[in-house]
Amino acid sequence: MKLAVIGSGYVGLTSGACFAEMGSNVICVDKDENKISMLNAGKIPIHEPGLEEMVNRNVAAGRLSFTTDMKTAVDESRIIFIAVGTPPDEDGSADLQYVLAAASEIASLMNAAKIIVNKSTVPVGTADLVRNKMLEVLRERGVDIPFDVVSNPEFLKEGSAIDDFMKPDRVVIGTDKVEVGETMRALYASFCRTRDRVLVMNIRSSEMTKYAANALLATKISFINEISRLCDEYGADVSEVRSGIGSDTRIGYQFIYPGVGYGGSCFPKDIKALIHMADQKGYDSLILKAVEEVNARQKMILVQKVQKHFGTNLSGKCFAIWGLAFKPQTDDMREAPSVVIINELIALGATIKAYDPVAMNEAARIFNNNPKVILCDSEYQALENADALLLITEWHQFRYPDFTKIADLLKSKVIFDGRNLYNPSIVRELGFSYYAIGRPSPDIQ
Repeated sequence: MKLAVIGSGYVGLTSGACFAEMGSNVICVDKDENKISMLNAGKIPIHEPGLEEMVNRNVAAGRLSFTTDMKTAVDESRIIFIAVGTPPDEDGSADLQYVLAAASEIASLMNAAKIIVNKSTVPVGTADLVRNKMLEVLRERGVDIPFDVVSNPEFLKEGSAIDDFMKPDRVVIGTDKVEVGETMRALYASFCRTRDRVLVMNIRSSEMTKYAANALLATKISFINEISRLCDEYGADVSEVRSGIGSDTRIGYQFIYPGVGYGGSCFPKDIKALIHMADQKGYDSLILKAVEEVNARQKMILVQKVQKHFGTNLSGKCFAIWGLAFKPQTDDMREAPSVVIINELIALGATIKAYDPVAMNEAARIFNNNPKVILCDSEYQALENADALLLITEWHQFRYPDFTKIADLLKSKVIFDGRNLYNPSIVRELGFSYYAIGRPSPDIQ
């Protein structure tokens, strides 16, 4: 099939590359000339394992191309995916200006029947807005060209996006026409060879499914973090509690890892958007608001533990930070707990020495040469003369560190483990003061 993907960000680029990998001819379009130049030079603007190799392989094979020329993309494609950003507005709602601008431009250029696919995460009812915008433009042109609007939300996890796309748990298609559903089913058939994972439903159900999925996952994270707080207070071990509840097949183990809160481009934005959607209908979404509140509070837990150990005034203190991205295998720091923690420690008078395996360029952009934030070349360099280590992102290389080296480099043997990576008994036997999330501390009897 001949496809166009409008927007060459995380979702658009991954989708385009994976469709090309399965034999489709894909044109990726973006208005950002620098991004397109970078992609045409074989450079990838985001960090996603395996994506650069896949992109370059399919460009070389002639199945994948990048351009700023929307007309060519529209003329040569039967199915057009809209995968542009939907950043949150001040009220938490999804900003649809880029989605509607893409729809308008498609309608201004199309001369034959098209299937328009919303791949961006959009509120319920957006397909109707896209359809109306396109009809408006076609009427202004004085032409009557048939088209269909489809909802096809993405369910990609940063760090494993290629596997998620190539081997999906499900492919959700929202359409009111049987023949359009069959066309979309055929497009995804090569990704679902072992069993049919394509779920065709009405458009609004498809749009809601994306938000419901992310909201439920965020709820699981906030729930286990809430339980970790109670474990802290009562001397229970949340890791053991997690095993106790996760073994129940109705609950499962996924997304019940306690930590310092969720971040990234999806969960925070989608929870806000879903709350706004509820507000628009006069419904008070108590659970969603609590999920958001618990998450905001959880991002402060390491700071609170630091203050409990060192006191409320942290002037003159230096803290080593391991991990800046909101999760491993990405350089994404949007809504990352690390940013909240670092800014709060700085406000309390501390200096930061930080390291992340891939997010250092993004960190340099965010902290913008702040003299209180020193970006280091390695995790061990960050430890030199620091008063304590704060582990924030659970990168693999942090899982089995050299604790003797850590002890030698730190001014005091103190570790705040925001991801419960280490065995408390072993670390404390090595002479460290060790603080984790929802795990017994020596002062809890």
